[in-house]
Amino acid sequence: MMGRMASEETGTVAARTEEPRTARGTDGQATASPRAWMTRLLVVGIVLSALNLRPAITSLGALLEEVRDGLGMSGSVAGLLTSVPPLCFAVFGATAPRLARRFGLGAVVCAGMTAITAGLLIRPYVGGTPGFLAASALALMGIAVSNVLMPVIVKRWFPDRVGSMTGLYSMALAAGTAVAAAVTVPLTDALGGHWQSGLAIWAALAGTAILPWLPLLKKREEDAGAGVPGGAAPEPSHRATEQPPLRIARSRTAWALAVFFGLQATGAYITMGWMPQIFRDAGVPAGTAGVLLAVTMVMGVPLAFVIPRVAARLPHQGPIVLTLGACGLAGYAGLYLAPASGAWAWALLLGVSNCAFPLALTMVGMRARSGPGVAQLSAFAQSTGYLISIPGPLLVGVLYQRSGGWGVPLALMAGLMVPQMIVGVLAGRDRTVEDEAAR
Repeated sequence: MMGRMASEETGTVAARTEEPRTARGTDGQATASPRAWMTRLLVVGIVLSALNLRPAITSLGALLEEVRDGLGMSGSVAGLLTSVPPLCFAVFGATAPRLARRFGLGAVVCAGMTAITAGLLIRPYVGGTPGFLAASALALMGIAVSNVLMPVIVKRWFPDRVGSMTGLYSMALAAGTAVAAAVTVPLTDALGGHWQSGLAIWAALAGTAILPWLPLLKKREEDAGAGVPGGAAPEPSHRATEQPPLRIARSRTAWALAVFFGLQATGAYITMGWMPQIFRDAGVPAGTAGVLLAVTMVMGVPLAFVIPRVAARLPHQGPIVLTLGACGLAGYAGLYLAPASGAWAWALLLGVSNCAFPLALTMVGMRARSGPGVAQLSAFAQSTGYLISIPGPLLVGVLYQRSGGWGVPLALMAGLMVPQMIVGVLAGRDRTVEDEAAR
């Protein structure tokens, strides 16, 4: 796979990211690119970090009923719990570019992985719903800053391989999501049947993601504005012109991408938080319900690698948006009509639909020309998008409790897919936020 990563991509992204491979120091003289070991370490860090960006959520989804019983949660409070991830992503994700400018990407991502490790380790044992929510927020804080900074890392170090590297990162993220959904219940059984142990075990995986970033802490970034670890200097054009921040809110594409990101996140977090419960209420055993969620998530492993590469070669990503949306509508219809008998088919269809996430990340890299532009667009789209997604999981919990079934919540989820497809088509148009913000 790494051999394929080394090959240059052609098409839209390559044409837009005409960034030099050499760097320049503060005296304007050319300097060597980061050493090969640093690049390899960076790739390892990206992959391990991506593996840890969803287990905190999907492991909880697999054990949500046990956690509810153990902490005495109502359906509405459980819906609030499933809304905590997008809330944290919106609030803390907005701070990521500022933190990266001050401390550097390596330091911020390393701190993020540390926060994930600590939060996952302590949340099952703090006792009570408030403590559980607070520890979850700590872990999600680390996830939030890493969510925003990963597209920036890809754009800065791999400007001619945005599609491939986004695919690798998205594939690792999907793999971590799927594995956590599939094995949390069996691991819990193997560890004595205590849900606390089943949730805490994921702190070990998060701890390994800290290690690749530690050597990067020794490399102070020469360009605070770009936030590039490993001593890699920025593009000379950015340093020379010292471009002010974009007025990103003036860009219609930025808004379309933010709404698209928010609606796909709404569907994704409803799926991760509630899909096992939908199947369990239909008579599917708990272990099988967790595997079905894993099937949904594992669909993102191959597709998260393929879709960004395809999208990067298309001038307009609208057809991909419509295809993914159609799969989502079919999956929701199946969950309503035959949730148990067609469970595997609906899990597959919703897994394809959830690949709107790597598509959104790819479009973030394509809709801006420069590293700083990607940083601003990533923070804006993700923070605004996650704010939009906050009510969804909570509303599903309330509707489920009030209606006593899944008909009304599923109608809501299907209804949200239509505007997602519309704004996704708008976000996929061939233009950049720099041009729109300047007008």
